Amino acid sequence: MASDNMKMRAQLKGAVTEVKVLMSHPMETGRRKDDGDRLIPAHFVQLLTATLNGEPVLEAQWGTGISKNPYLTFRLYGAKVGDIIAVTWHDNLGETATQQIIVS
Repeated sequence: MASDNMKMRAQLKGAVTEVKVLMSHPMETGRRKDDGDRLIPAHFVQLLTATLNGEPVLEAQWGTGISKNPYLTFRLYGAKVGDIIAVTWHDNLGETATQQIIVS
């Protein structure tokens, strides 16, 4: 999938940076059926990581319980205006996407 499938915002508020991420992903469980009564294959994000200037700050293992087009918000300390936050996800079909944003 293309790297433009995420929308991000990283805003410094005092000592805390609030990061918001909206991802475009089908997040199929493998248990839902299509109109022809056939199972839709599982397709979901398994691993999500976030880094601050290349250093890991978040790792999440996800499964089929996460909704379509997941929205994630997290807060971190120690970031400054101009720092780079990157979010990467890997799914069960081997697809991956990465998006970066500069803290404002």
